[in-house]
Amino acid sequence: MQTEGAAFFQGVWKQESKVDTSQTLNYTLHDFKITCDSMYATFHVQNKVKTIPDSCYGDGNWTEYAKAVYVQRGDSIIVEGLYTKPNGKQKISGCYRSGPYVPRFKIAYAGKDSIVLENRFEARPIILKKVADITCVPKKRWEM
Repeated sequence: MQTEGAAFFQGVWKQESKVDTSQTLNYTLHDFKITCDSMYATFHVQNKVKTIPDSCYGDGNWTEYAKAVYVQRGDSIIVEGLYTKPNGKQKISGCYRSGPYVPRFKIAYAGKDSIVLENRFEARPIILKKVADITCVPKKRWEM
């Protein structure tokens, strides 16, 4: 059964670029859609250094996707999910990241329309602004 998740976290969130792109070799902007205990993530990646094969690198800009479930524990958001294709199907192989998506976020700030998350695996905080509200209506397992 789907749970309600964190009430303050429900909605569509976009990360605004606070990065000086002329001084940065790579960065990722995050978009999250949070509905109940489900998270759908889109990552907009810019990488100025070729660290992957030419056939995948292209112009150094690409988009990745993940879907997951999350739970809030105190000031942390624990996420467990998978990297996916754009259609939401599990990504087994191909360019960029595949396999498990398991970030661990610390909630540095949570307001009505903004959240700052710190990922223990990344140095830069994720500053998110709410762009749309979503009301959680939990679904039974057989409805999913």
